[in-house]
This record gives sequence, C-alpha cells and structure tokens, in this order.
Amino acid sequence: MTLLRATDLTKRFVTRGPLGAKAEFTAVDRVSFEVRLGETLAVVGESGSGKSTTARMIAKLMDPTEGTLEFDGEDVTHAKGETLARFRGNVQVVFQDPFSSLNPRHTVERILNAPLLYQGRTPKGGRRAHAKELMERVGLNPDHSLRYPAQFSGGQAQRIGIARALAVGPKLVICDEAVSALDVSVQAQIIELLLRLQRESGFSYVFIAHDLAVVRQIAQRVAVMSKGRIVELGDTRQVFGDPQDEYTRTLLAAIPRINPEWDRRRREHT
Repeated sequence: MTLLRATDLTKRFVTRGPLGAKAEFTAVDRVSFEVRLGETLAVVGESGSGKSTTARMIAKLMDPTEGTLEFDGEDVTHAKGETLARFRGNVQVVFQDPFSSLNPRHTVERILNAPLLYQGRTPKGGRRAHAKELMERVGLNPDHSLRYPAQFSGGQAQRIGIARALAVGPKLVICDEAVSALDVSVQAQIIELLLRLQRESGFSYVFIAHDLAVVRQIAQRVAVMSKGRIVELGDTRQVFGDPQDEYTRTLLAAIPRINPEWDRRRREHT
C-alpha cells in the first residue's frame, strides 16, 4: 500500500546577484517516488544534492514550485485548514541537530506534550504521564521529564526529538540527517531504537542521509539524488550490490571499509 506519493516535485529559488540581478536556482528537479506503508525509504546524496529540500517539501515545511504530493490517497500539495492539520498529525520530522530543534526554555514534559496540545488534544492520563510514557519508549529515564534539553547528552536529546515525533502517533516519520551529528556508537543505538519503534508501531520512515553505511542498516529501498534529481531508485540490496548509475558507484566506493575482502564475502552471503 502506498502511503505517500511524490510526483515531479520541483523547487526553484530566486536569488539576487551582487548588482541586484535576479537569478533562478533549481534545487529539486522533477523528483518522483513513493513510500509504502511500514517501509523505510532512504534518500541519499552529497551536500547540495537536494535531499533535505525534498524532505522539507514532503513534510509540508516548504511548498513545491511544481509537482504534486499525495498522502494516504489524498492530494495535499496545497493543503490548508483541516486537511493540513490532519496531515501534520500523520507526518512528523526528526531533525539533524536536536538542540536547535528543542526549545531550551521548555522542560521535556512540555516539549513532548506540545504536538498534542497544538492539535487541541488532551493526553490520556495527564501530561506528566504522557511524557513519561514517551520517554520510556525511547529509552530515557521517565523521572527526568522536568529537566531541560541542555541537561541531556546529544544522543539523549535526539531520543527526545524522536519521542516528540511519536507523540501524535504518526504514520510517517521523516528523519533528516537524524544521526549524522552523533558519534558512531551513539548512531548505532539510535538506529536500533528507530528500527524497534518501527517494528512496534508499523509507521514508515523517509530517512535522509549522506552516509550509505548507515542507510544499508535501516532502509528497504534507496533513492540516490545528485544535482536535484533522483539518478537511481531501487531495493537496498540491488542498489548496493549492482548499482546502475556512475554517481551511485562513486558514493559506494567512498564507504570506509576495514577489510574489503570480508565486506565482499558478506555481500555475497546476504
């Protein structure tokens, strides 16, 4: 079942030169893909490839210049009012830097209850119980719900960001470079958390990343972006094992390997 379908999404920006002359820049150019219910689609590419702009468009944080976006069978390209509110309840974002996306003046309890309150919903059992339940789900001490973001480590703060995304029971979670700012050991813990939460709740991920080693662990399908376009889209095993585009082959060649021969044998037996 298709949960989200993007068709020919395009985003152009108008810039001004040093003499005030206008120039148009195409950040995303006719990008099309779908996200199936319960799957993880990774969107990968180097900086400037257009993957984060694509993420912002499908999260409705930015309107496309052209193209259409459907969610759960409904056209939400220009959604407003109740349609947009319903969409926001079903689609949540986990950002790259948890500290910049969490209000430093608010307690974790307030942060985790904000999405429900924004929708005019009252948490069952009360706000404190709701916050503690979410903290437990992401592996945090529920007794710390009255602390502030600065009192947590980077990995813990990202868990808070994930908990906030789960607060409204979304169908789709967009992870925009959600582990790239974390060290390797913490990355592994967050990836395992994301996988566990998906198994428990059955929602879909769009996982934006530039690290293909991370993508290989979490995604069923991969879309490779270069210069604003998708140059390759397919199952993770196919993209990694038999890439069709030269740009994809270049990205794969850049993955660090401790033992290339071991890596080759591992691919042959997976």
